[in-house]
Amino acid sequence: MQQLKSNLNMDFSKKVMIDTNQLEWLPSPLKGVTRKPLAREDLESGHATSIVKYQAGSHFKRHSHPQGEEILVLEGVFSDETGDFGPGTYIRNPPGSSHRPFSTDGCTLFVKLNQFDKNDLQQVRVDTHSTPWQRGMGGLEVMSLHDFEGQHTALVKWPADEVFQPHRHFGGEEILVLSGLFEDEHGQYPANTWIRSPHMSQHHPFVKEETIILVKVGHLPV
Repeated sequence: MQQLKSNLNMDFSKKVMIDTNQLEWLPSPLKGVTRKPLAREDLESGHATSIVKYQAGSHFKRHSHPQGEEILVLEGVFSDETGDFGPGTYIRNPPGSSHRPFSTDGCTLFVKLNQFDKNDLQQVRVDTHSTPWQRGMGGLEVMSLHDFEGQHTALVKWPADEVFQPHRHFGGEEILVLSGLFEDEHGQYPANTWIRSPHMSQHHPFVKEETIILVKVGHLPV
């Protein structure tokens, strides 16, 4: 079995594209919880971005997040002492927060750890299945999830055959393709593909079929 690596994809000046469908699940310190690491600073601490799977009945002991935790529930129901969160729930737990997470029936999550500004203290819970979309540029629809000092996180729905203008990413851009097929001049990115583009990178994105992406911009080193 592949071993977990530290200092994985931690050069933020380089573009990273990973089709997570092609990665194998790796064990975590907790029995019943596996993960697909996308970027990691240290083996079990520091900056980390991963796809995480809880088997039914899995639970963690109470633990803290010194620099915050950001979650999108992809499948199943994720729970902690604050509630039960189904597919499509976006969660932010601020720096210094703690909880005791578990999943009764199992779940799959997109998780970012220890990546918050120390002053970004808002706790967020958004049910994206019940939150209305807002009109964006062109034919796009946008669902804002969180904003803080130039950092923006949102879902973006692309209608079939939409072509966006070429643009640069001040502070970088990070995308998780949730459904459909996202494309640009550099390639095609099917559902469950993770893309991280550095500060001032440029692309010309488009889609041929309806596509939904999770987008975060303005958070990478400049």
